[in-house]
Parts: sequence; C-alpha cells; structure tokens
Amino acid sequence: MGVTAKIAPSMLSSDFANLASEAERMLNCGADWLHMDIMVRHFVPNLTIGAPVIESLRKHTKAYLDCHLMVTNPLDYVEPLGKAGASGFTFHVEISKDNWQELVQRIKSKGMRPGVALKPGTFVEEVYPLVEGANAVEMVLVMTVEPGFGGQKFMPEMMDKVRTLRNRYPSLDIEVDGGLGPSTIAEAASAGANCIVAGSSVFGAPEPAHVISLMRKSVEDAQKNS
Repeated sequence: MGVTAKIAPSMLSSDFANLASEAERMLNCGADWLHMDIMVRHFVPNLTIGAPVIESLRKHTKAYLDCHLMVTNPLDYVEPLGKAGASGFTFHVEISKDNWQELVQRIKSKGMRPGVALKPGTFVEEVYPLVEGANAVEMVLVMTVEPGFGGQKFMPEMMDKVRTLRNRYPSLDIEVDGGLGPSTIAEAASAGANCIVAGSSVFGAPEPAHVISLMRKSVEDAQKNS
C-alpha cells in the first residue's frame, strides 16, 4: 500500500488559550499533522476557529495544518485560508456536488491540498467522482461521528466505507475522524485508514506520545498484514 501513517491530533481538544504551545507539544509527541476544525455555525451548529487563528498559529509552527471545513460555502474560505497558511483544505461532499471541480482547482491554486469529507449518513459512492475526476481530491475523510462536536462515540459501521475506498483506491490517503483512540484504532487501521484524527484520546491522555505511537503502530501493522 503506497500510503503512510499520519497521526493528526485534533486541536479542537487542545487548550485554545495556549494554541501555539499545544501545537508544539503535539509535534514533540510525534504528531504528523495538526487537525483544525473550522466551523462557523453553518452546516454544523458549533463555532470554533477561522482563518485568523490559522494565520496566528502559522507564525509559530511549520506543521502541516489539516483543515476540515464544516461550512456551507467553502469557496469563500479558499483565499483566506490559503493566505493564512493552511496546508490541507477538506470540504464536505454534501454541499459541493455542483461546484467541486472549481473548488478543487482553487484550493490547488492557493497551494493547499484538497480533500473531501462525508458525513455518516452519506453514501460512499458520492465521493467517487471527486477521486476519479481529472481534477481530483487527494484525500477522503470518512467521519466516524456526526460532525460538529468532539468527544462522541466511534461508529464502527463507518468502516465499511473505509474498506470500500481502500479496495478501490490503494494509494489514496483515507482519513477517519471521530472517537478514535487506543480502543478503536485497530478497527480503523485494519479497514484501511491511514490518516487518524484523534482529539480527547490524545489530549486527555497522561502520555500523549504513547497514544500517538500506539496509533501509528496499529496503522503500520495493518498495512504490513494487508
């Protein structure tokens, strides 16, 4: 399998008053990416961060900032996030079926890596055109909880989507987000996920480095056995 394990602590679970030091702490613990949830009360009811926070954080880190946009108008965020220093820009398929090609093109033009996310209730087939099109996304994010809030319980039935995607696209980055931790990582890894978003299980752990290492090993072991 031509993909590598990437562990992305979800900064939604960090201490927002010390975001820069929390980012540094996660990187020192072995994180590959930092996952940034962008919510503005459209698409999901919660309110988190936007481009100004990404811009502020970028001044303190060179890390890959993996931005997941839970918004109804992702086109409006491409330029601001590109300027702010976002690395990845993942939008939802549910609100981008008519303009995803333009969206992907703009994301790439701003130097960001495009990804597409799908909610638990969305059929996996919805993302096929975005992965197979001429101007394709480079990652698919399978939500393993309903988007909008941290701390929810992992939905194992979503692993059928991951397996389907991995069988169809052996070299695609497949990300999972929601309820991932030591007790659920093996199921996600064996299904074929290689990019793992984890919030409370990392930030709430006595030794975050141990949790990150455990999850990485789980993904790597699953890849060896696939």
